[in-house]
Amino acid sequence: MWFYLISVAVVLIDQLLKAYMSQLLPLCVPYDCQSIEVLPVFQFTLLHNTGAAFSFLADAGGWQRGLLVTISSVVSIVVGVWLFRARQERMLALALALILGGAVGNLIDRVLMGYVVDFIVVHWREWYFPAFNIADASITCGAALLILDTLIRPASTRAETHE
Repeated sequence: MWFYLISVAVVLIDQLLKAYMSQLLPLCVPYDCQSIEVLPVFQFTLLHNTGAAFSFLADAGGWQRGLLVTISSVVSIVVGVWLFRARQERMLALALALILGGAVGNLIDRVLMGYVVDFIVVHWREWYFPAFNIADASITCGAALLILDTLIRPASTRAETHE
């Protein structure tokens, strides 16, 4: 059950860093945004995202919280069951463990606070990628591994994993 330990580690690291950054930095609001520059293209900035990925639905007025909690809960359960079934396939299990840990990390924020804490900002000159957190990075890495697993594992083996 090593894969569930990876999910738990992602959740713990994500929640600890979100709490730390929330104490370290003031909330970034329009016209008053304090950041810690780590590299010329990378900084820490505290933001609260009430929407989904890329702040989609952030200005929806509050109804999106229940929808996003429901979707995140269902996805976490489905991925958790899929992870149990795929436990013999190392890359697939790692991918699902990363996705599960990230989903649960953001779900905790959304349930407890109504928003997700984002604090990592990557940019090139004036082009900024949307802020994210460890949970988001974990989901992205897991999705990339899931795609890689789909591309390199024979179709016959994939069919056995999903039965």
